[in-house]
Amino acid sequence: MRADRVEVSWDGDKKKWVVRIQVGGEVIRRSCDVSKDAMEPTIRSAAQEAIKDEGYEADVMQMTIHR
Repeated sequence: MRADRVEVSWDGDKKKWVVRIQVGGEVIRRSCDVSKDAMEPTIRSAAQEAIKDEGYEADVMQMTIHR
């Protein structure tokens, strides 16, 4: 199943990147163990793995990253 929207943002409290996967009205949040100052391709790759683990697909280049 394809995700409608994917956003990745830094959670300062948990000190992890959080991947927000939206499919229709459903929103799934998963964290990634990547450093805060990681390069964008690394963040995208980690987010893609989280999306895949949830059974979804998404275009990595359409992913929004909030630093």
